[in-house]
Amino acid sequence: MYLIDQDLARSHMAQRMAEADEASRARRLASARRWNRRAARASQRAARANSAVW
Repeated sequence: MYLIDQDLARSHMAQRMAEADEASRARRLASARRWNRRAARASQRAARANSAVW
């Protein structure tokens, strides 16, 4: 009985760790997309400012 409980606990822990990894990966992806959009907007502003000067 003890081994079954231990296996069940390990299984749950592995599942929680996998969920945490997935959530972390999703947060990193969302953050990267946000930074990418921010960089693209900054690049566009710089291009417009450069063309306005010349």
